Amino acid sequence: MNKKDSIYAQLLRLLLISAFAAFVVFCGLNYAGEYLVEGYLEKTDYIKQKNQDYVEKLQKYIDKEQLSSRDVAKLNVWTKSQKVLSIRIYKDEIQVFNSEYPEQEVWEEEIAAGNYAWEQYYNIRFSDGTAEIEMTGIYYYQFYNYALITEIIISFFLFLLLVLLGIRKKIEYIRKLNDEIQILEGGGLDYEITVKGKDELAELGASLDTMRISFCNLIEQEKKMVQENQRIVTEMSHDLRTPVTSIMLYTEILKKGTYKNVEQEKEYIEKIDKKARRMKQLTDHLFEYSLITGETEVKLEDAESYEVLFYDLFSETCSYLEQKGFHSEFQVKWINQMICVSTEYMMRIMDNITSNIVKYADPSMPIIISSIEEEQMAGFIFENHIRMVGEKVESTEIGIQSIKTMMSKMGGKCRIEQENRLFRIILLFPIVSR
Repeated sequence: MNKKDSIYAQLLRLLLISAFAAFVVFCGLNYAGEYLVEGYLEKTDYIKQKNQDYVEKLQKYIDKEQLSSRDVAKLNVWTKSQKVLSIRIYKDEIQVFNSEYPEQEVWEEEIAAGNYAWEQYYNIRFSDGTAEIEMTGIYYYQFYNYALITEIIISFFLFLLLVLLGIRKKIEYIRKLNDEIQILEGGGLDYEITVKGKDELAELGASLDTMRISFCNLIEQEKKMVQENQRIVTEMSHDLRTPVTSIMLYTEILKKGTYKNVEQEKEYIEKIDKKARRMKQLTDHLFEYSLITGETEVKLEDAESYEVLFYDLFSETCSYLEQKGFHSEFQVKWINQMICVSTEYMMRIMDNITSNIVKYADPSMPIIISSIEEEQMAGFIFENHIRMVGEKVESTEIGIQSIKTMMSKMGGKCRIEQENRLFRIILLFPIVSR
């Protein structure tokens, strides 16, 4: 995920865009508000009427206090009491009072009346004669203040609305993820999680969907394991029934003494012994398989080099096969790689491999042992030819299944290849970085 696609970056862009849009709207509203206020003030003569009211108030105050145009202090007191006025008084076209600078002494020769066209002058009677007053009322600015407050409120709510609309999509997606999680909790594991966008929420949705798929695969694997266990138990029951029936038959013959001679008696005893050993072998395989599949995890040993791990195992295996009448060709190249294994599992795996070779391989053909490297894995290959003559040996494939299970628990792979009579078992282990 790029930083520009993160929720923080999206939120920042949303805030900036919303703020810019609100500012543009504020500028438009401000222009329109000033235009409307000015139009209202011009059309209604509001300012002129207010000024006339304050002129009348000032005239009453002058008459009551018998003020002259030079009574600056009392004029200043009255102006401050109104709070919304500024006035300038001119006598004989010379400014004698300015409420904006009440403490400053005004000299007659300094400031003359401007008589600007946009200024409105009113006559006021003082005790020392008539004077002109120019009045500026700031009271009408309240309209501009009201308009400004309204513009700010509208712009703020527009900003807030745009932000909420932008966040709403994310909130809806969060609610959708919550609904889909509840579907998964209800057992609907086939329901695919919706993935939208490229931000953290999209990654969360993708992770949830990956978890769903992994859980489905786990359930499927467990289901296959249960089916495989049921299949093996069924086949084992059938395979055990056959030697048991034979043993019971030969035992009955021996008990009744219905054999012809001593040689036939020995033959029946040998068959009983062979069937009993076959039963023991089957039960041993079944016990081993149940032990392997029942273990939840295996503790791997420290990483060792390929040669250190397998040299003794290969040496013992080749010697054992030579004793059983097989010729082995050792073509292993000692790969310079580090591998982690469980010694206990490796002993079981090699026992199963040699046991299968002794039972099923053709002694006239060599057993080839070679090394292999494949991607980030390394291991070895056992190759032999399947026996074609002699007594047919029954197989439950428990040994192969046990090897696959043990390799999987060590993080490795077991691959079986067969071409006509050629049988090959390939074992691969993960390479450990140095």
